[in-house]
Amino acid sequence: MGVGVIGLPAAAAAAGSPGSSAALVGALVDLGAGRLTVDDIELRGWGPVARQRPSGVERALTVDQTHRSVVVDETWRVKWLRSTGSAAHPALRLLAHLRAVGFSRLPQPVGVLLRGGVPLAYVDAYLPGARDGWEWCVDRVLAVPAGGRDGGFPADLGALVADLLVALATPSDVVPVPVALVDAEVVAGWRAQAEDLLDAARRLDVAADQPAWLPHWDPLLRDVLDRLGSVDRTVVQPVHADLHVGQVLAWDAGLAVTDFDGHPVVTEAADLAPAARDVASMLASLDHVARIADRRTDRSASAVLRRWAKAAQASFLTAVDTGLAAAGRDDLLDVRLLGPFLVEQECRDLVYAARHLPRWRYAPWGTLAAWFGTAPDDPSRDFPWT
Repeated sequence: MGVGVIGLPAAAAAAGSPGSSAALVGALVDLGAGRLTVDDIELRGWGPVARQRPSGVERALTVDQTHRSVVVDETWRVKWLRSTGSAAHPALRLLAHLRAVGFSRLPQPVGVLLRGGVPLAYVDAYLPGARDGWEWCVDRVLAVPAGGRDGGFPADLGALVADLLVALATPSDVVPVPVALVDAEVVAGWRAQAEDLLDAARRLDVAADQPAWLPHWDPLLRDVLDRLGSVDRTVVQPVHADLHVGQVLAWDAGLAVTDFDGHPVVTEAADLAPAARDVASMLASLDHVARIADRRTDRSASAVLRRWAKAAQASFLTAVDTGLAAAGRDDLLDVRLLGPFLVEQECRDLVYAARHLPRWRYAPWGTLAAWFGTAPDDPSRDFPWT
């Protein structure tokens, strides 16, 4: 039985407790495309939705994530948001925009539950056999030291990201003017935000009683961030804003991108940002894939995995460039921003680990150690985006 008008506030209050996900799906099946509002609780159905009612079988997804996801009848995924920002939640606008421009490489959006205009839960189609990239990418990489092959998946990721960026930069009724130029004053704001994240990472580093490498890295990281000072104009557009391999699902029909909620450590984000932000965060996550694989093999193949990470990033970036050029949109990616945004991304990961997932800390630490060494004269220092 669906939630209905009377039960809608109760479903919102339940927020992920057993049975609430199936009840929410049932309400959307009843609603189809439309809206249902009770007091400050609103249910929006994007339709079309299969008319078969859910049987109520639920299972929680166990992968590490900021929010809680529940699969209903192996057909729908309900994502309950643990925390939300403003009413201008990015996924509402981005999903509507992508639907309007016909981008289909994502789970079909089904609907959203809101309180006071702020999303509480999203419902989309569950993709059969779907595994997120922290699982399937790592499994593919683990074969490499043993002589296996990665199947070229970094290039596949690059092609997907190029398709996504082009779709996000395509005008729609939702975002009529998706691409704009910004000046040095805006770029200076990005630099200030990145430095704030670095400062936060340093404070959390001391609080966590970890090896005090950030003071050594600090001037090196700020040197990279200083490159933003030479950027007087650049292009901005809608972006995913938290694009890493974990947001890419491998399923029975290929790859799909998901979770457009924005980054969990960024409370307020502009509607438009550089495409380089998405590209840099995906580049960073490919290095993190190698860190995970290295840990799972007791660091017995560190050199091989480090070479893999560099080759994977190059393959990914080439595929992004090729995809953008094929669409006539190579203007979207400003490569001058990649180095600073890579540094910023690692700072975001350090802050995220400290606040939400402490055991993740080793991945950004390992990446920064590989890029900038653990001592001023470390010969292994190798930051490739000079």
